[in-house]
Amino acid sequence: MAYPWQFLFKARSYWFDLTKETDINNNVGKASQVPSSLVTQDDPKCHGLGKHRNESPQSLTGTVKTSPESLIKLDAPPSVCPRHVRIKNWGSGMTFQDTLHHKAKGYLACKSKSCLGAIMNPKSLTRGPRDKPTPPDELLPQAIEFVNHYYSSFKEAKIEEHLARVEAVTKEIETTGTYLLTADELIFATKQAWRNAPRCIGRIQWSNLQVFDARSCSTAKEMFEHICRHLRYATNNGNIRSAITVFPQRSDGKHDFRVWNAQLIRYAGYQMPDGTILGDPASVEFTQLCIDLGWKPKYGRFDVVPLVLQADGQDPEFFEIPPDLVLEVPMEHPKYEWFRELQLKWYALPAVANMLLEVGGLEFPGCPFNGWYMGTEIGVRDFCDVQRYNILEEVGRRMGLETHKLASLWKDRAVIEINVAVLHSFQLTR
Repeated sequence: MAYPWQFLFKARSYWFDLTKETDINNNVGKASQVPSSLVTQDDPKCHGLGKHRNESPQSLTGTVKTSPESLIKLDAPPSVCPRHVRIKNWGSGMTFQDTLHHKAKGYLACKSKSCLGAIMNPKSLTRGPRDKPTPPDELLPQAIEFVNHYYSSFKEAKIEEHLARVEAVTKEIETTGTYLLTADELIFATKQAWRNAPRCIGRIQWSNLQVFDARSCSTAKEMFEHICRHLRYATNNGNIRSAITVFPQRSDGKHDFRVWNAQLIRYAGYQMPDGTILGDPASVEFTQLCIDLGWKPKYGRFDVVPLVLQADGQDPEFFEIPPDLVLEVPMEHPKYEWFRELQLKWYALPAVANMLLEVGGLEFPGCPFNGWYMGTEIGVRDFCDVQRYNILEEVGRRMGLETHKLASLWKDRAVIEINVAVLHSFQLTR
């Protein structure tokens, strides 16, 4: 394998490839629907990134004299100026032109007449299982790109160290078919991954992420010990801290380290003989899996399911989480005493366990991560969704609201009080 000079400091021209259909603002579509005089073309003088490919004025017909510079000629070659997204702050009136989105790896299949931005798990951001390693010719350019990204983050250039690292990664891939991240590279990568997560509202704290490197573990028991350390650190007696634990990277897809749980802490759901569900309906299938593995169910509304861990592609094993590592918050309301009678509670630590970390062509299928809860995640989604605990109507009746009349806005009034109870209860626990 030749030394990959072509990947080092290569021009990122593909970010601004306008020959492809990447009309982010649907400018072309809009131009065909509205008078052309209302559609303006980006002026390269404003960006300083290049000139128009077609600089000669286009002849116009008609009685209205309009500046050629203000028109878009749809059949003309596209501008070399990168398309940008205009973001306006209606409070301050400031307009920001973003081009950073050109660096995105996963593209949503949004179209001019349909937006898929609200989909929780879009296909472009989903990774399926593998049955063979990533080919070296695919891995190498991604690895070099990541190394370049890592060293470009330093305020002062480290050229010699940068070149040495590129050469080392190249030789490692040539020899073994893969490569290993250094500890510093792993920390950098996980923080950047959180920073770039499109659906996370808490990513503003990305630089404070605590990274636990668990790539040396080899058994499910060791995985459990690492997760216990993670839970203890992150819970912090109620003063939640964000953290991620990274288990060994994927090799050939047959020796993965996986956490089968959707979250590290979650309540069980039991399908009863009469068809009703006791506990969290979202966990019914996983709860049955735990029972099939040998877990003894307790048949309560708020039973914490065990951790189901898979190491090196072996059969999964389950582990009970020690109760002292699960901080739970009993729910009460500052005004309604009867709210305690609902006997509601929720865990304080939201730790996602079924996401994959992708770094420079490497995949880490086991990387549980936690941030913080937003109050409405519990009060609205977990407690009020009809496919979850579905307590909204009961709370409305206890409040004396007209739950049979939608026009009474009983749902709006009830959900507000549930959110008040969640915030009040968490504040008391602190």
